[in-house]
Amino acid sequence: MESEAKAVTDNMQGITEHTACDKHIYRGTLCGRETCVVVTGVGKVNAACGAQYAIDVLGAAKIINTGVAGGLNDGTQVGDIYGICAAVQYDFDLVQLNGTKIGTLNECDRPYLPLCTAGNYPLRKLASGDRFNDSPADFELLTKELEADIRDMECGAIAQACMHAGVKLYSFKAISDRAGSGSTTEQYLDNLATCNANMTQAIPHIFEEVENA
Repeated sequence: MESEAKAVTDNMQGITEHTACDKHIYRGTLCGRETCVVVTGVGKVNAACGAQYAIDVLGAAKIINTGVAGGLNDGTQVGDIYGICAAVQYDFDLVQLNGTKIGTLNECDRPYLPLCTAGNYPLRKLASGDRFNDSPADFELLTKELEADIRDMECGAIAQACMHAGVKLYSFKAISDRAGSGSTTEQYLDNLATCNANMTQAIPHIFEEVENA
């Protein structure tokens, strides 16, 4: 979303903007390096399309996915930033056809796709799906079946695009809400500004660490 992109663009210089494939794109420099920000829009298809555009058209050498996400257990705290070490799409289901575990892509033999890591942020596993809800069934799936720590609506799809393209993916998430602490919607709205401020402050460090990885 634009609010998430602002954490990055506030750290950039010499910004120019254009729109391609209905996605807002910023070009400029960050920590002295040419950088592009693609505001993909919400959801897995949007995210995968944006990642592919960054790879094929913008020539991305590495992709950094940043933004807010929901925490699923006591290992995450609202406002804190976590590095993502692995991602899965929890609404991808070929269990009946392939006999594989939920989230396992047809071209893979296990649910989670590994991500690159950098910096000293605590590492957590993330599950992506095209749902924003307080569903007890989803919570059971996420925490018991997949043992995920964080959920969002994009990272798993970006991981799939990057896997096929052979491009390194890094992801860092600020926790805007936590399951079991009341309405995720209300928490998200209450904590979004704090999360984006924390991410804005962290972006130069994240970028430098990824550059040196």
